[in-house]
Amino acid sequence: MENNDILIRLRYALDIKNKDVVEIFKLGGIEVTKEDVLKMLTKSNDNFHDEAENDSDIAENEENIKINNMKLESFLNGLIIFKRGKQDPKPGQSDRPALSVKNNESINNILLKKLKIALALTSEDMLEILEEAGVTVTKGELSALLRKEGHKNYKECGDRYARNFLKGLAIKYRG
Repeated sequence: MENNDILIRLRYALDIKNKDVVEIFKLGGIEVTKEDVLKMLTKSNDNFHDEAENDSDIAENEENIKINNMKLESFLNGLIIFKRGKQDPKPGQSDRPALSVKNNESINNILLKKLKIALALTSEDMLEILEEAGVTVTKGELSALLRKEGHKNYKECGDRYARNFLKGLAIKYRG
């Protein structure tokens, strides 16, 4: 799943307004404008690559802003601050949390962890949200998805879990 798609689904599920998206990015340490947000929330048509329409595709893709892993994680960090408030750093701790994206696959794991923190969810809440979307996960599987990369029981979160978790959030928060 693309990072832009994650942002679109998350914004819809939590009913976040565009001005709030700008504020959340700012809290995460990235300055964006409302116009940038609109370009981030525009779905790209990467599936259609006809040679005759190649020039129009290039012009259309210039209107989209791709969100890289760093921007998405900064947004999620900003969402935590937006929902829970700014936390004072402990002595010897940096002001901003270190970015934890190691590779493209781990972004889904980070998404689940950060949403769990931002929305103050328990593991049982997360299991219920996944069940709302029609996915049954055991507590052990969920625990493996939330573990730190490199742990012996760490399991990579596939797009299916992330997509269904966002779908379950939409069902829970939007009805």
